[in-house]
Amino acid sequence: MTGVATELPATLSLKWTYEGGESFESSPAIVDGVVYAGAGNGDLLAIDLETGKLRWKYSTGSLIGESSPAVGGGLVYIGDLSGVVHAVNGKDGSRAWTFKTGSEVKSSPVIAGERLLIGSYDTHLYALDRRTGKLAWKLKTDGQVHATPAVVNGILYFGGCDEQFRAVRLADGMVLFQVPLGSNTGSSAVVEGTRAYLGTFNNEVVAIDLTAKKIVWRYRNPDREFPYYSSPALAGGRVFIGGRDKAIHAIDAATGKGAWKVVTRARVDSSPATAGGRVFVGSSDGKLYALDAQTGEKKWEYEAGDALTSSPAIAGGRLVIGAQDGRLYCFG
Repeated sequence: MTGVATELPATLSLKWTYEGGESFESSPAIVDGVVYAGAGNGDLLAIDLETGKLRWKYSTGSLIGESSPAVGGGLVYIGDLSGVVHAVNGKDGSRAWTFKTGSEVKSSPVIAGERLLIGSYDTHLYALDRRTGKLAWKLKTDGQVHATPAVVNGILYFGGCDEQFRAVRLADGMVLFQVPLGSNTGSSAVVEGTRAYLGTFNNEVVAIDLTAKKIVWRYRNPDREFPYYSSPALAGGRVFIGGRDKAIHAIDAATGKGAWKVVTRARVDSSPATAGGRVFVGSSDGKLYALDAQTGEKKWEYEAGDALTSSPAIAGGRLVIGAQDGRLYCFG
């Protein structure tokens, strides 16, 4: 969940676009030269990274929101807004299994060993057998589970819409500890060492010490108070996150002090990705930004023409992001 990716060319140019027909809120995944993306109309798409040609399309039969594909062991996983988790064969797009939760799924699936972890708006976090879809355990919280858990050494960490940050044992779903956040969160935590970082609807980015089980710093924009819905990236000792204050923030991971911020023309719900000393992130102003990680200097931008709330995926020297106009954009 660090948002750190492989190198990209120094200068990016548009390689292809793919017309998905509906808005993309789901963020793409790139595996072995294939882009997997969930379109708003409910289609899970497999597109050739090199050419932009469709390999296969799988219809979920519902709409897809922000749940983004996870890929592993020959299967592609995604959740839909009717509450169904789908496992699809990566080779041909045929259905492997489905699992029904009690409400919409906006959380993105995570593969951890033989388990698939995913949250639902029915207030539960689910652990499924990733090969069969059989329920291993489920954890009830006191609010919707929107965030995607980060898994480290057999423990998963996530914040919820019940104002709690939890550490849960992967093996059996036992809650090891909770830290009160004082606010709901839709932001997924990034974990490095003994710290977790995430944004909240209380207009803060927080750092949690996982050993002391407490918040060690809180960052607020001194100029404007708005929530952080974006999930942070972490690289070079800095936390990078988008805010609904229309800005992209760089925060010192050790101290919580602001390093720089870059203001866009609209809210930034896209989650940043970093590669080669640059931070890539979309904004609802319709632009994809490349910023210098050290200084925040704008290195490059691309005008997509419609809001970018999806997050960039970077692999194989290419960057792919989906836009609200229903197009996938590939740069390299």
